[in-house]
Amino acid sequence: MGSNGFQTSIRLIAGLGLVLLMPGCGLLTPSEAQTGRPGPSESEESDQPIAVETARAQVGTLTDIVEYSGTTRPQQQVALRAQTPGEVVSVNVDVGDPVGPGQVLAQIDGGLLAARVNEAQAELSVRQSEVAEDEVAIADAQAAAIQAQATRDQAKIDADRLRTLANQGAISQQAAEAAELALINAEQAVKSAQAQIKAQQQVIAAAASRVSAQEALVGEARQQLAWVNLTSQLPATVLTRLVDPGDYVQVGATLLELGTLNTLKVAVQVSELDLAQLTLGQPAQLRLDAFPNLEPISGRITRISPVADVASRLVAVDVTMANPDSRIGSGLLARVRFQPPGDEHIVIPASALKTGPNENTLFVIEQNNEATTVTARTVTVGQERQRKVEILSGLEANEPFVVQSDQPLTDGQAVRLSILSDGDEE
Repeated sequence: MGSNGFQTSIRLIAGLGLVLLMPGCGLLTPSEAQTGRPGPSESEESDQPIAVETARAQVGTLTDIVEYSGTTRPQQQVALRAQTPGEVVSVNVDVGDPVGPGQVLAQIDGGLLAARVNEAQAELSVRQSEVAEDEVAIADAQAAAIQAQATRDQAKIDADRLRTLANQGAISQQAAEAAELALINAEQAVKSAQAQIKAQQQVIAAAASRVSAQEALVGEARQQLAWVNLTSQLPATVLTRLVDPGDYVQVGATLLELGTLNTLKVAVQVSELDLAQLTLGQPAQLRLDAFPNLEPISGRITRISPVADVASRLVAVDVTMANPDSRIGSGLLARVRFQPPGDEHIVIPASALKTGPNENTLFVIEQNNEATTVTARTVTVGQERQRKVEILSGLEANEPFVVQSDQPLTDGQAVRLSILSDGDEE
């Protein structure tokens, strides 16, 4: 480099130094040198809003909520089975059809059963006619007994009168003895008639027993004939149909399955470690994968099995839920969450709480004239678990509060919300 170039560089450096060093103002910062304006003072920096992350107070619990899976089932489910063998004559319903009490859903051929009813009825008529004949016979026996009693009474009068006359010598002793013998014969006739009545009564009792037995056979035959008509006993929905007309079924074969879908139950398997937190009637929330846009459905625990599985140590718990329009069917996957027992409180992150020797402080967001500030509020705390703490008093649900800040806060401090803040503050 020549001497002229070296001298030019010296002059440029010296000129830059004169710009940076100005009389009475001290050394300028690089930003002041670039912008030509002085930087903020310390007092101005302290007046700037502090960036804070906020959240809104939510009601909850410190207890972990576990989700269980189960399958929807009707509250009541019945299978209509054949009680008599035979050919299926008709099936009047199909899957999904609603049915009512007494409605005939299917019919089995009952020709043989009808013939059996007629045969039993004819035999009953014969038995009843025998009873009628026996009743006539006993009526005759009773009439004969009455006549024998009248003859005996007259014979006694005659015997007493003739004995008196014989004792007075008015008639012979043979005449009196003959009258007494006639009385003895009349008494024997009365006893014989009474015995006939008793014997006839026994005959009638036996005939009546045969009639009762035959009536039972007729009732049984008619009941078996009624079995050919399969009817619903409750308002329900047809879940499955397993036969068609023309099929031959044996006793015990299932023809239809019915279920009440206006109320559903979901059976879930709960660990024995969580069993202590569950009670009968405890609320539950159910979600269905088949209806992702449906709001959670409220249910309740209606049964807790007293027996746990020996291998898995799981306990069956039934949750019942309403299904008034029967929109939800059977066999759907349901996810169940049990509401923890006990009262719920405001739950916040433990990091948001400023603890002191005698009190706990929380900074709550306040909006005043389009300025956002914080207010130091004393709160009463409850249990703490998993970095969360219960607030028993001092904070209301949905109130915004500071979760964390980049600098220490004071009461009335101006703040600005970070992008991580939960919800918009108005």
